[in-house]
Amino acid sequence: MSLGDAKRLIIKVGSALLVDETTGKLRRAWLEALADDVAALRERGTEVIIVSSGAIAMGRRLLGLDHRTISLADKQAAAATGQISLSQVWQEALHRNGLIMAQVLVTLEDMESRQRYLNARGTLNALLGHGAIPLINENDTVATAEIRFGDNDRLAAKVAHMISADMLVLLSDIDGLYTADPRKNPDAELIPEVRELTPEIMSMAGAAPTMYSSGGMVTKLLAAEIAMKSGCRMMIARGTIYHPLKAQLDGGLHTLFQPSETPLAARRHWIATSLSARGAIVIDAGAVNALRAGKNLLAPGITTLQGSFKQGDAVRVLASDGVEVARGLSAYSADETRQLMGHNSHDIEPILGYSRGNAIIHSDDLVLAEG
Repeated sequence: MSLGDAKRLIIKVGSALLVDETTGKLRRAWLEALADDVAALRERGTEVIIVSSGAIAMGRRLLGLDHRTISLADKQAAAATGQISLSQVWQEALHRNGLIMAQVLVTLEDMESRQRYLNARGTLNALLGHGAIPLINENDTVATAEIRFGDNDRLAAKVAHMISADMLVLLSDIDGLYTADPRKNPDAELIPEVRELTPEIMSMAGAAPTMYSSGGMVTKLLAAEIAMKSGCRMMIARGTIYHPLKAQLDGGLHTLFQPSETPLAARRHWIATSLSARGAIVIDAGAVNALRAGKNLLAPGITTLQGSFKQGDAVRVLASDGVEVARGLSAYSADETRQLMGHNSHDIEPILGYSRGNAIIHSDDLVLAEG
């Protein structure tokens, strides 16, 4: 599979690509060329999310701060200043192509808190559904050293897991992963594909080369580990050239990290093996047949509930005789589901005053029991 096959794509752009190291100024022409590539992908039907660094680098210049002596508080001040400029230049570049941009700032706590994770996931899915381009960055203004992602490579991989993306592209200053640092070793060879992150592969990573970048190949391989476990393909490709995504569509050099599962299969495996059930939903025979046919679990088929669960919790789905039919993530809490059970899907909003969709458990969030 290639970049052109992606249905839901995340593109990570680092500070060293956006900001000229010599002048500290934005590489606007490069950014506009990248935005043209994004527009071309959208024309192909690809949903696109951009994870962009650069707020601190841009804010540092605006505030006249020295990168060699900058404190955490000054970094946060630079982020607060630079994030406005960063969002503006991205918005202008995407608007040239008739695209709508939406800014989303996150912290590690947003990924660790189940409720905030679900809220962020719902927001991103809604934005994509409306055709917008979410622009994501770590919220450096409020993050502390202890809770920061530390680099946007891993942030991008965590977002890929969150929204079940099938491709993550990390734009870098080299073509991909080499057997050694090609800047130091002329005999280094590009590795076109990686299917397993062996100790040998991990040992090929080096340190971050620039004053703006907080990543380097080490964090890219850590991001690959997250992405591959999520069933997401990850590509490292050269981003310093104009139209870097078009170059990949045209067959450019890269390293592609191939997972053993699809995002949906990986998600279902995670639901089946990694989450403890918080309660149970008992359903009638018609709903059992619908689930086995690949349909969503809807409120009319629910007869009773067992235990207490929150939105996003894993629950067991039982037939009337108590046999477990499936396990899945509930879009509604036990209290909400109790109000909805037996009612038609179009009654959800009138009953609750809001809706998270017609399904109590979506088929993508449900794993059928064996047998």
